Amino acid sequence: MGRYKKVGIVGTGVIGSSWATYFLARGLDVYATDPAGGAEERLRSLVAEQWRGAKALGMAEGAALERLQFSPHLEEVLADVDFVQESGPERLDVKRSIFAALDEVVPGDVILASSSSGIPASEFQTACEHPDRVLIGHPFNPPHLIPLVEVVGGEWTSPQAVEAALDFYHCLGKKPIHIRKEIKGFVANRLQAALWREAFGLVQAGIASAADVDAVIANGPGLRWAILGPFVNLHLSGGAGGMKHVLEHLGPPVDEWWQDLFRTRMTEETKATTLMSVRDETDDLDIDEVVRERDELLVSLIRSKETFEHIP
Repeated sequence: MGRYKKVGIVGTGVIGSSWATYFLARGLDVYATDPAGGAEERLRSLVAEQWRGAKALGMAEGAALERLQFSPHLEEVLADVDFVQESGPERLDVKRSIFAALDEVVPGDVILASSSSGIPASEFQTACEHPDRVLIGHPFNPPHLIPLVEVVGGEWTSPQAVEAALDFYHCLGKKPIHIRKEIKGFVANRLQAALWREAFGLVQAGIASAADVDAVIANGPGLRWAILGPFVNLHLSGGAGGMKHVLEHLGPPVDEWWQDLFRTRMTEETKATTLMSVRDETDDLDIDEVVRERDELLVSLIRSKETFEHIP
C-alpha cells in the first residue's frame, strides 16, 4: 500500500461505516468524523456487526478494531491522513461544503475521494483550492464486502490523482474501474436504473409482481451476471460463433424489445403500486436474517471466484 497508512472517513452512515470496516480489515488506521449526534456509537456498533463478514474475506496483517479513531470535528482527525473517503449525504450543497472544509484541513497532495453515487466531481470540486486531487471513488454497497469501485475524475482532476486512486483501491483488494467520462449515476447505477425502469414498469402494468421480478433475476440472469458481465455472457451464448452469431440472429428481435421497453416515470401511482407489491413480498421476512444470509452468500461467491483463472 506504499505511503497509505492512515485513511480518513467523512460521514459514518451505512456507506461510511462499511468503508471504515473495510479499511480496518486491510490493516489501516482509520480516522472517522461525522457531526451527527451519536455518530461514534453508531459507527462502532456497525463496524462490530460488519467485522464478521470482513473477517470471512480475510484480514490483512495488523487489522484491528482498535485502530479506529473518531471525532465530530474533521480538523481534529484529518490533518495527517494519507487518503480521504467522503460518504456524506447525496446533496450537492452538502458535498460542496464538506469538500471546501476538507480542502482547508487536508494537505494538498492527499486525494479526496467521494462515495457519491451520482453527483459528478466537477459539480463540487470547484469549492476547493486544490480541485486536481478531488475525484469519485464510488463503491457498491456494502463496501466492506463487494469489490467494485468506480473511479471518475472531474473536469479539474489530474490524471495522476486518478492513477493514484486506482492503485490505492487495487492494492487494498478492490476491483477499481476507471470511468473515462463523467455522466450522472456513473456506470453501475445507470445499468441498475435501466433494469429498475423496466421492473417498475412490469409491476405497474400488472404483468408481474415484485416477487415475480425478483425471482426472475435471482434465479435466471442474475446467476450468470454474478460471474460474468452482460457482454461476455452474450458472447458465450453464441457458441462457436460468439457475439457475431448472437447479433446476427438475435439483433433484430432485441432491437424490437428495446423499442417496446417501458418508459416508466417515478409517479405517485408508480410508487404506490410498487410499494404494495414489495410489501406483499417482504412482510413475512425477517430482514436482519435476509441481510445475514445474503452477506454470507456474497462472501462465499467472492471467495469462490478467486479460485478461477478466467473469472474476473
